[in-house]
Amino acid sequence: MFNHPNKPRSKIAQEQRCYTLITCALMLLLAGCKASNPAEIKNRVDNNVYRTIDEKWKNDFGVKANYRIDGTNQSPNNVSTQRTLPAGTILTLPQAVAIATDHNRVYQTEKENLYIKALDLRLARHQFDPILFGSGEAKYVKARGGTASEENASLGMQKLFATGASIGANVTLSWIDVLSGDARGGLSRILTVAATQPLLRGSDPNIVLENLTQAERDLLYQVRTFNRYRKKFVVSIIAQYYQVLQSYDQLENSRHNYDVLVDVCGNAEKLAEAGRLPRFELDQARQDKLVASDTVVKAEKIYKQTLDDFKLSLAVPTETEFGLDYNELAAMRNVKMTMPVFLEADAIDTAIALRLDLANAFDAINDAERKILVALDSTRPDLRLVAAANLKSKNTSDPVTLRTSRDSAALGLQFDPQLDKVSLENDYRLSLITLDQNRRLYEEKIDTIVRDIREVYRDLAEATKRYKDQTEQLSLAGRRFDNTMALLQYGRANTRDVLDAQRDLYRAQDAATTAMINYAVAMLRFYRDVEVLQVRPDGMWQTTISASSK
Repeated sequence: MFNHPNKPRSKIAQEQRCYTLITCALMLLLAGCKASNPAEIKNRVDNNVYRTIDEKWKNDFGVKANYRIDGTNQSPNNVSTQRTLPAGTILTLPQAVAIATDHNRVYQTEKENLYIKALDLRLARHQFDPILFGSGEAKYVKARGGTASEENASLGMQKLFATGASIGANVTLSWIDVLSGDARGGLSRILTVAATQPLLRGSDPNIVLENLTQAERDLLYQVRTFNRYRKKFVVSIIAQYYQVLQSYDQLENSRHNYDVLVDVCGNAEKLAEAGRLPRFELDQARQDKLVASDTVVKAEKIYKQTLDDFKLSLAVPTETEFGLDYNELAAMRNVKMTMPVFLEADAIDTAIALRLDLANAFDAINDAERKILVALDSTRPDLRLVAAANLKSKNTSDPVTLRTSRDSAALGLQFDPQLDKVSLENDYRLSLITLDQNRRLYEEKIDTIVRDIREVYRDLAEATKRYKDQTEQLSLAGRRFDNTMALLQYGRANTRDVLDAQRDLYRAQDAATTAMINYAVAMLRFYRDVEVLQVRPDGMWQTTISASSK
C-alpha cells in the first residue's frame, strides 16, 4: 500500500483503522474459501436428509428400518451383517434375508435413490432460505483521472419469498489509495438494497412454490417406492432360498433313488444268476441305475448353480462355501397350508386401498393438474415492481473516474408483454395432454392390480390344491413301493414292478417338494401384492392380518 510521508498522525491512525476493517472483511471472505472438514459435511448432509425422510415416512408404509446408505449413522432397527462367511456356515433363512438386505447391490441402489431424492428436496427448500454470498478483490486502476489501488470485500444476502418477491442486500467495503490525481481516497462503504415483486406472472404463491411442492411430493413417492421395493425384495430372497432348498432336496432324492436302484440291481443280479429272473429284467434294472446315476450328476450341477445364483443375490463371494438350513423344509412340511382368509373380491378391494404404487399413480394426476396452472401462468405478461438503493459513504472516490461517489435510489415498474407465446402455448397444451396420460396410467394401474390379484389368487388356489394332491400322491407312492418290495420277496412281483414303483415314488417326492415350495412362494406373493405384507426390522416379514407369519 502506498503511504504519504507528510500525512498528519490522525490521518494515519484513521487509515490504520480502515486497513483493520478491510482486513477483517477479507478474512471473513477467506474463511468461506477454507475447505470444510469432509466428515462435517457428510454428517451435516446426512442429518438433514434423514430428518427429511423421517418427515415423509408414514407408519402404514412399513417399519422405518434398513433405509440408510452405507457409512451413515445406523438406526437401532437397521440390520448389520458381515459380507464374508466362515467356511461350513449353515445360513438360516433370517440370516440370509439380513445379509441380502445389508449387502445386495440393487437394494443399496434403491437406498441411494431415496437419499438422492431427499438431497433434491434439501436444495429446493434452500431456494427459500436466506442465501449469503460474498467476494473480495484487490486491483490497480489507471484512468484519465489518475491512478489508484483498490482493495474491497463484499458480503450480502438474498431472500426469495412465496409471493415471488426477491430482496437482496449487499455491503461492500473498499479501500482506495489514490496514487495520482486530484481525488480523495480512504475507506468507502456502500450499502446496496434491491427488491422485486411480481404483480402478474409469478405472483401466485402456488406457482412460486411449485418446484418445492413437486420436490416434496417426489420424496414422498420415493419413500413409497422404496417400501414397495423392500416387500418385493424380501419375497424374492425368500423365494430364492426356498428354490435352493428345493434343488438340494431334488439332489438328495436323486441320490436316494440311485441307492435304491443299486440295491434292486444287486438283487436282480443274484436272481438272474440263480435263474429266477429273465435277463431282460436284469438289463432293465441296470439301465434304470445308469439313468439314476446321470440324474444325480445333473441334480448336483443344478443345485450348485442355484446356490451360486443365490450367493450373487446375497452379494457374498461366489467361492464362499456354506449350506442352507434344510430343517426349513421339515418345518414347512409340518405347517398346515390352506388358503388365506381373504376372498378374491376382498383381496382386490384391500390392494386398491393400500397399494403404495397406486397411491403414487393417483397423486401424479394431482401433479399434472398443478402443472397446468403453472403453464397457464407462464403465458401471462410479466409486470414487476422494482426498487433499489445505493448508500455510499462521503468523501470517497470512484476508483475509475476518481469522482466523488453519490447516493442513489430507484423505484419503478418492469413490464414484459410476452408477445411471442408459441412455446408457452405449446407447454400449456402439453400439460393438458400429460394430465390425460396420467389419468389413463392410473386407470391402467388399477386394471393391472386387479389382474395381478386375480392371478396370484388363482396361483395360490392352484398351489393349495396341488400341494394337497401331491402330498397324497407321495403317501400312495410310498405305500405302493413298500408293498411291491414285500411282494418281490415272496415272488409275487417282478423287478419291473419294483422299478416302476421306485420311479413313481422318486417323481412323487420331487413333485411334493415342488408343490410345497410353490405354495409357500404363492402365499408370499399374494400377501405382497395385496399390500398386507410388512417387512420387519430384521428383514423378515409379517402380515397385517391374523394369518400365519414368518
